[in-house]
Amino acid sequence: MANSSSADESDPQQSDNYDSDQDFDDSKVRNGNGQKHNYDSDNDYDDFEMKEELKSELDSYQDGSESNGLMNNNNAINNHHSANRNNHSYKEESDDDDNDYKKKRKYPDSEDDFIPKKKSKKNKKEKEKKSKTKHKKIKKEESDDEFEDYLETKSTKKSKKSNDKHSQIHEDGDKKKIKNKKIEEDGLKKKIKKEKSKPEEKTEKGKRKKKEDEEEHIWKWWEEERPGEGIKWKTLEHNGPVFPPDYEPLPKNVKFYYNGKHMELSPGAEEVASFYAKMLDHDYTSKDVFNKNFFKDWRKTMTDKEKEIITDLSLCNFKKMNEYFKDQTEKRKQMTKEEKLEIKKKNEEAVLKYGYCIVDGHKQKIGNFRIEPPGLFRGRGEHPKMGKLKKRVQPEDIIINIGDKAKAPIPPAGHKWKEIRHDNTVTWLASWTENIMGNVKYIMLNPSSKLKSIKDWQKYEKARELKKYVAKIRADYRTDFKSHEMMKRQRAVALYFIDKLALRAGNEKEEGETADTVGCCSLRVEHITLNEEKNGNQYVVDFDFLGKDSIRYINSVSVEKRVFKNLKHFIQHKQPGDDLFDRLTTSSLNKYLNSLMDGLTAKVFRTYNASNTLQQQLNELTKADMNLPEKMLAYNRANRSVALLCNHQRAVPKTFDKQMENLSVKIQDKKSQIKEQKKIYKESKGDSAARDKHKKKLKTLEEQLKKLEVQKVDKEENKQIALGTSKLNYLDPRISVAWCKKWQVPIDKIYNKTQRDKFRWAIEMVGPDYQF
Repeated sequence: MANSSSADESDPQQSDNYDSDQDFDDSKVRNGNGQKHNYDSDNDYDDFEMKEELKSELDSYQDGSESNGLMNNNNAINNHHSANRNNHSYKEESDDDDNDYKKKRKYPDSEDDFIPKKKSKKNKKEKEKKSKTKHKKIKKEESDDEFEDYLETKSTKKSKKSNDKHSQIHEDGDKKKIKNKKIEEDGLKKKIKKEKSKPEEKTEKGKRKKKEDEEEHIWKWWEEERPGEGIKWKTLEHNGPVFPPDYEPLPKNVKFYYNGKHMELSPGAEEVASFYAKMLDHDYTSKDVFNKNFFKDWRKTMTDKEKEIITDLSLCNFKKMNEYFKDQTEKRKQMTKEEKLEIKKKNEEAVLKYGYCIVDGHKQKIGNFRIEPPGLFRGRGEHPKMGKLKKRVQPEDIIINIGDKAKAPIPPAGHKWKEIRHDNTVTWLASWTENIMGNVKYIMLNPSSKLKSIKDWQKYEKARELKKYVAKIRADYRTDFKSHEMMKRQRAVALYFIDKLALRAGNEKEEGETADTVGCCSLRVEHITLNEEKNGNQYVVDFDFLGKDSIRYINSVSVEKRVFKNLKHFIQHKQPGDDLFDRLTTSSLNKYLNSLMDGLTAKVFRTYNASNTLQQQLNELTKADMNLPEKMLAYNRANRSVALLCNHQRAVPKTFDKQMENLSVKIQDKKSQIKEQKKIYKESKGDSAARDKHKKKLKTLEEQLKKLEVQKVDKEENKQIALGTSKLNYLDPRISVAWCKKWQVPIDKIYNKTQRDKFRWAIEMVGPDYQF
């Protein structure tokens, strides 16, 4: 076991991993294997600091900043970035929050420094042209030299003399000889080319061999006999978690001021002050709740003397500390390639040692082996506990779960584990309880592992099983619309919403402990508005509430007459803050559902309706005469229907307008090229070969135009829709795999490498005829 100041290794291709047993949470930070870290979903990272650190391939735990991904991973940056999507209505999978800090820099010495000198476009173009010409010339010279060297080794002195074709003609007048000479040289060139291609062939063979080796190491669990009920593994070995480094005090020249006077802080108080200093330019530090919670917890870390002096947060000056952290970020960005490689090497070593475990004799990736560093809790939305101190996790807080015959991991020097267990009925490797919400955190396996994949498979099989029962369940809740028991009526209407609108059931929670988010069962009167008629539709219900992750749900739905009447009855004599379904709880609803079908919960309805919608939409939208871009547009539209159903939204990317503008320019350029090519084609009369050539080029240009236009439509339609959430968490991957196989669409167009690893079981299991 080790304290680590380095982050895991990043794989640029890996992204969007999550606990398959939970709703996809793109705010979860990923570790070096591209996997979700078990940080609190209400992430409290130094977001701006970490974006720079990740980009610089630097230590994710440097200066107490929080991350668990290795560097050079743009996906990790974006995922970490989207973890702090707070205070936005539509922010799921957003890549654009909290960019302010990234754009900021230290104030210049003079006003002139604000305006960078413009480079001459002309000079720049000339330089580029010169560089390209020089490059081509060098390349040609190298090629000629190789050819000449080859000739020298193979040719006689006589052939050397006859090197110049024109000279040979002049001297001998023997054109035939020259022709033969040219043929000989062409043959030699081909031979050289063939010889030069040999290393490439070798490389290709090497790549194929590497791929074959990787396939050999894949655990094809789906071909094995299913384990007994409740048993997750027979043997389990791992090296435990990696802890963040201990706090390093700030240099003496970095000072904290209170009421205008310099004041030295004790190490404990200084560390907590540094968390706040890093966030000084962040919106959080302007919030009263955040500041109040921070100051209260900060004072708990102070000495008695510090408590006597520091009594008012508004008199604290963290600016010098903030400037120091900014400066450190800049220095890390300026690190040399060698320094970055050294850090990367250490990170790779950490991944090799701690990033894998052995399950039943098979090597499996661990999803999140780094313990979360201390910091300030942020939460999502207007969380009442934002600003509170997330304490440093110690080995004494951690329970290790490992095989009974395996050697237990060694804790850091001077420490011991809270407990060592040998529980083969669970899949976690280590656990602890965080101090803010009292939630249990886990170190789990990678989503591509057997244990996680089986959970996925079981989840979608359970959703498929619901197909057999759903007709009867719907008939039953429609009957209950007219029940004499108020509880049954409320349960029926709630189940109607869960089924038809894919609403989450909602969790029961203590007031004031979390943000004011609700689900179906916890809706209040103020969250709905009833309209007898609206926009030509009858019995319209307007929904407006904050759902999971403080994402706003706004929807107007035309409902059945009986549902509308019941809702009117439910809200009678109630205040706006009263519960709409006051006789119903999530637990009582799930208990009822489980009596209808073993293992059925409200969440299974959400998975069922999402997957069923995708299957229906793909069947309707995909046509045999479509080209690849059109098929992808059809797929994204089907995926979009699901995302809308599940309310998976995001903020419009800040670069969206620029991207659309660029696409419009490309489309216009392509249209101009087509117009010019049509003119050339018409003018090429008589020469059939030339006409065929121009016709072929025209067809290619038209196909390229169509592809750009489809791309533009796709981008416009999905600018506020988060397609990845539903695709990775609610949609049976076998639907997408079968669709790809049926319509000859490469699977990598739907899933990236990490996702293909996660859904390998689906790729291997089904053929083109699978239907959900």
